Amino acid sequence: MAQVFRGDGLHKVDAKGRVSIPALFRRVLEATDPDWTEGLAANFVIVFGDHRRKYLECYSMEAISEVDDIIKSKPRGSNGRKVLENMYYGQSLPTSVDDTGRIVLPARLRQKIGLDGEAYFIASGDTFQIWNPATYQEIEAAKNAEFLDGLPDDYDVAALLDEE
Repeated sequence: MAQVFRGDGLHKVDAKGRVSIPALFRRVLEATDPDWTEGLAANFVIVFGDHRRKYLECYSMEAISEVDDIIKSKPRGSNGRKVLENMYYGQSLPTSVDDTGRIVLPARLRQKIGLDGEAYFIASGDTFQIWNPATYQEIEAAKNAEFLDGLPDDYDVAALLDEE
C-alpha cells in the first residue's frame, strides 16, 4: 500500500528560506525514498512549474518516479512530452530534509509564490503543496468553499468518492 500525505500545517520561514516540514510529511518522505535509511536525509522533488502555478508541489521519490515513467511513455519529440519534461524536469528542484526536519527554499521559489514569514503546507495524497497562507485562502480554499456551497446542505461529500 502506498504511503500518502495527510494533514496541513503553518510553519515559520526564516530569512535564509529555512522552513520545517510537518513531521507526518517527513515520515512519508522517508518511507517513499528508496535510498533513505536511518540517519540519512529523505529526498524529494519540488515542482515549481510555470507562471500560472501559485504554489510549490512536492513529490515523494516514489511519486516522482511514477511521473517519470508516464513522461517516458509519451512519444519522444511530442508537444505533450516536451511540456511535461519542461515542467517536471526543468521547473523542479531535487532537495532533501536536513537533520533538523527543515528544507531550504531558494529565494526565487519564495519570490515566485510570495512567501515571506510563513508557509502553509497541505497534503494532497502522494504529494503535498507549499503555499503563501493568504494565497491559499484566496484561491484554493475559496474554490473549495464555492464548490461545497453549490451542493445541497445535506449532501455527503463522501459520495464524490463514487463519481467517475
